[in-house]
Amino acid sequence: MGGSALTVEELTAQRDSAQAEYDALAAKGLKLDLTRGKPSPRQLDLADGILGAVERAVSADGTDLRNYGGTNGLPELRAIFAGSLQVPADQLLALGNSSLELMHDAIVFALLGQVPGAERRWADDEISFLCPVPGYDRHFGICERYGIKMIPVALTADGPDMDEVERLVAADASIKGIWCVPKYSNPTGTTYSDETVRRLAAMTTAAPDFRIFWDNAYAVHHLTDEHDELADVLALAAEAGNADRVFVFGSSSKITFAGAGVAFFGASPANLKWWASHTVKRSIGPDKVNQLRHVQFLRDTDGLTEHMRQLAGLIRPKFEAVDKILTAELGDSGFASWNAPTGGYFITLQVPEGCAADVVAKAKAAGIALTPAGATHPYGDDPTDSIIRIAPTYPELDELETAVAGLTVCVRLSAVEKLLA
Repeated sequence: MGGSALTVEELTAQRDSAQAEYDALAAKGLKLDLTRGKPSPRQLDLADGILGAVERAVSADGTDLRNYGGTNGLPELRAIFAGSLQVPADQLLALGNSSLELMHDAIVFALLGQVPGAERRWADDEISFLCPVPGYDRHFGICERYGIKMIPVALTADGPDMDEVERLVAADASIKGIWCVPKYSNPTGTTYSDETVRRLAAMTTAAPDFRIFWDNAYAVHHLTDEHDELADVLALAAEAGNADRVFVFGSSSKITFAGAGVAFFGASPANLKWWASHTVKRSIGPDKVNQLRHVQFLRDTDGLTEHMRQLAGLIRPKFEAVDKILTAELGDSGFASWNAPTGGYFITLQVPEGCAADVVAKAKAAGIALTPAGATHPYGDDPTDSIIRIAPTYPELDELETAVAGLTVCVRLSAVEKLLA
């Protein structure tokens, strides 16, 4: 942390100045929200074509979509997303409106029934999951809900620390899985390197039923014309003799309507048979009429690409604004560092150790809501108390600029107070 070479008098002057700025901020009576990565109303407006009436609820193969059946989802919709999710269309299911539901169900199904390769149900043993950190709080919430022990591993610029991952999974058969957001990850924007993906697919695991939960939520969420490329984990796992290792998840929630999208599950034929053995007891099929609306709106893979280009045009200026304000207000302070992602939905702000919770509390008192400090780590515990997730997508640009400028005031005040303490 920079600034520590300053005298007590200089730090006190900085603290008094920052306190005055903070008092002025708090007096504004702001009510701003940077908590969750939600699409903005303008993003949702771009998908309003989905609301058009379906003239004939019939699929390309003539199936009456108003009736029961079609448990795998519309083939024509699966074909649109198969390339982006890197799953052959016949191994990709189009299901309900939430990939989080599918991840939850996959955990529950594995707890209560044996996944291919398992000798026992997961519920019959104490089990663990590896959790790359910083990571996605809802993944951690599922584990916590079902008593699955979480083991943090560092997320590097290339993905999870693979030396550590390989060491852990080779030695401990209780480790049954790893959570991965492999492209433009939440919250760091990291895309896993080809080498990382290859090692995940091929590594030796003590558990014969080890699973990679591959949450490819941001597969098409590019912010620039230069797109990150991700290696094909499903194909690499099959090549390595671990065809059943990977569960792929994705959705259109941040592409079309967050409340009425389509979620996808991709896996090996054996895993799909296992999945169907559980879901046949749970559902008579997904909302195929909504899936048809998506087909009519997106049309094909080119239509999906063009829609994402339009969305990037709305989102990119917000990410650029955050970077510009952080650079202007904190760039040479030594009090913060942050990433400038080329895709995804989040920016990770790193503040001095021991300051994140204080910054979030100060911001809240000034009317700026942030994701809770620690949310990026299992059990809500960031051992360094230094990571803050910024979600720029939902607010209008002027509100976002006000909120981020206010956040920088909180960072400066907290950092100087820490140095004085």
